[in-house]
Amino acid sequence: MRVRSYSFAATVALLGAAPLLAQSTEQALENPDQTAQGDVAITIYNGGRSLVQDVRQLSIPAGQTTISFPDVSARIQPETLSFAAAGTSIVEQNFDFDLLTPSKLMEKAIGKTITLVRTNPATGAETRERATVLSTAGGVVVKIGDRIEVLRDDGLPVRAIFDRVPSNLRARPTLSVTLDSTRSGTRPASIRYLTSGLGWSADYVALFDEGNSTVDMQGWVTLTNQTGTTFKNADLLLVAGDATGGNGRRPQPRSMRTPGTEAAERESLGDFYLYPIEERTTVANAQTKQVSFLDVQGVPARRRYERRVGWLVRDEQPVAASSAISFNTARDQGLGDALPAGTVRFYQRDRQGTPQFIGEAGIGHTPMGSDLFLRTGDAFDVYVQAEVEKREEIDKDEWEKTTRYRVLEDGELAREVEVERKIKYYRTTMRYTFYNAKSSPVNVEFYQDGLYRGWWSRDYRVVSEDVTGEQQGPSTRKWDVRVPAEDKRVVRVVYETKY
Repeated sequence: MRVRSYSFAATVALLGAAPLLAQSTEQALENPDQTAQGDVAITIYNGGRSLVQDVRQLSIPAGQTTISFPDVSARIQPETLSFAAAGTSIVEQNFDFDLLTPSKLMEKAIGKTITLVRTNPATGAETRERATVLSTAGGVVVKIGDRIEVLRDDGLPVRAIFDRVPSNLRARPTLSVTLDSTRSGTRPASIRYLTSGLGWSADYVALFDEGNSTVDMQGWVTLTNQTGTTFKNADLLLVAGDATGGNGRRPQPRSMRTPGTEAAERESLGDFYLYPIEERTTVANAQTKQVSFLDVQGVPARRRYERRVGWLVRDEQPVAASSAISFNTARDQGLGDALPAGTVRFYQRDRQGTPQFIGEAGIGHTPMGSDLFLRTGDAFDVYVQAEVEKREEIDKDEWEKTTRYRVLEDGELAREVEVERKIKYYRTTMRYTFYNAKSSPVNVEFYQDGLYRGWWSRDYRVVSEDVTGEQQGPSTRKWDVRVPAEDKRVVRVVYETKY
């Protein structure tokens, strides 16, 4: 038996109209741009899950019958299907997700006979041979007469012709429902199901005017469709929130300094806000689409600089401060809306008036009235250096009773003995040096973290400070430091800590 190798171009054809070919598949092959969908409404959640509701006009005979619903999502969750039509009930449902492709056709043809058409590159003459498909593992192996051939996909003129489409292959994702109807006639039939593959996020374009301390902001909804199906002329509703569940322990985004307490003037659904798309739109498969939902001008905003350090930090050299843009989403501040999670990209005009990109930051779901602090990067010419200038133990004749514990084998703590220990006190002088190479003064928000650690307190107090600070909870103290133009400023803070 001879083994030969020929090329195989990924071109297929169908011979005749086989009785096993479903009507929906025939229509899909003849009219690939048409859809069997009806009135489609889609609710898209942030968590990658969507609700599709499709109302179609169907002719349903009396008794038990099977009806196909092509053009459903290829990533449908079949167990979530709900069907409703007057006078009918569901007996059985099947979802056919094995889609019609050249490779699938060849896989289904194993053990069957197909026609190979070879074209002579010099003359254009075609020759046809009947071949039995033996395998598709790692390539197509066929038997022609008494010889075995391997078809290679290297673009040379050889194509395969199939007699029919296998009954279990669909040109489009198809849902088959077996119904029991008490009467015949055309009536609206509604299918509703959950699917993955549809998603949305918010993207914001912000033009920052530093001279006037304002920002103009546009909000865009970015839709993505990876369902394998195009949804035509759909009514879209976006839900800002993850309806897939969660543990309720997500940390508050660092971009949100203070959550807002104003109710946005838009519809809510439970604990989520709804963002309807005003015009119906087609969401094509493997497409990214953007739709505007926010356009405001003149929102008060300002540039801010920040540095945070841990306890007893010793910078070997100055560290660039974080550069940020801050604004409020309150109604009286000009923005007046709840902002779904997304990315804010900032632009600023140069001397020629051309907007230039200056950084981006992510935000979580943001209630209306929130204070936002969006970091855009590190400052080029504003630096801070934190150093331990002096640290010494203070002798105070103070004692306290404490209990020692030992750990049992089962992991529980057992009291061992009560002892007295002398309390240690330390006095620490921290030196914070601020550098400003700008031609104008800047304000730097400086935070000393780590003043409270774990389940026990460091029990500190501020003995003296060159700039009056503000306590930010048990572990952090904040100072607003104004640094002159083209200059530096030294701020010393003396702490007394008890261990």
